[in-house]
Amino acid sequence: MSTRTFRVMVRGVFDGLSADQRAELLARAAEHDILSASFTPEGHLSYDLAARPAFTFRFLDSGEAEEDILTATEHAEETARAWLTERGYGYKNLRAQAEDLSQAPLGKRQRREAARKNG
Repeated sequence: MSTRTFRVMVRGVFDGLSADQRAELLARAAEHDILSASFTPEGHLSYDLAARPAFTFRFLDSGEAEEDILTATEHAEETARAWLTERGYGYKNLRAQAEDLSQAPLGKRQRREAARKNG
């Protein structure tokens, strides 16, 4: 059985941040910049608090079976919740969305490469 790779995005909105919490997040905004966002096993947080209070965690996980995507999604949501709670950041509307990369359609370059290998 082959290993499947899952990308999980957990989105939400900061809620009820104190002035100190907001200042802390703004001070660390460069390391959480949306333009440098990536999917990582530990989760990568991105936000642009100056524009809006929304945030996204990006997680990379894997599993053997198609059903493992549910476990990966739950784990990502729990990890995001724990990170926010540990720091005392209020949040709302937390939701997760997962993608099994083995089921993702190939891009033009990937189709061309696959055709070259098979042809």
